[in-house]
Amino acid sequence: MRPLAIVDYGMGNLRSVQKAFERLGHAAEVTRDPERIASAPGVVLPGVGAFGACMTNLGVLGLVEPVKYAIASGRPFLGICLGMQLLFEESEEFGPVAGLGVLPGRVVRFAPDRERKIPHMGWNALRVVRAAPALAGIEDGAYVYFVHSYYPVPADAAVVATTTPYGPEFASSVARDNLFACQFHPEKSQQVGLRLLDNFVRQLG
Repeated sequence: MRPLAIVDYGMGNLRSVQKAFERLGHAAEVTRDPERIASAPGVVLPGVGAFGACMTNLGVLGLVEPVKYAIASGRPFLGICLGMQLLFEESEEFGPVAGLGVLPGRVVRFAPDRERKIPHMGWNALRVVRAAPALAGIEDGAYVYFVHSYYPVPADAAVVATTTPYGPEFASSVARDNLFACQFHPEKSQQVGLRLLDNFVRQLG
């Protein structure tokens, strides 16, 4: 089987994501080749940094359409952290800034609060609200690792797979058909995160 493609658009902890897959015995390549992304058996869109800069890089590198094509093709697709946010229509970070528009909804910033630090950084619990293949074997209440100041607000509540409390209960992962995306970092979430990545690879044809 060909390796799954980790989209390289110049931002993100790509090597740590790749190493997590390799630890599980799964081949994964970091690439910005549009053809390899469009034809890979599965695609991972990671990311850290500013929403607008990431969208600009995707456009400059000619990766917007290959990413959209990979999702539309029905092959497994995983978005991680900013890679989840980019799937929505727009972000208010230095914006509004248009996203990929794969999912309806927008990305907003946590409201200032004396009780909570921003960014939301560290371990927090998942509340499973809808079954998804990527969450198989992951218990309700499992802890995963977050680093973010913004979070998506899906227009369609039916796509929300898990929520997490941090002031408001926010959508910490979404699932629709072949697409799964999470605000947390599975590559930093120890056994729970490795289980999620392994579940993802098991969906590859």
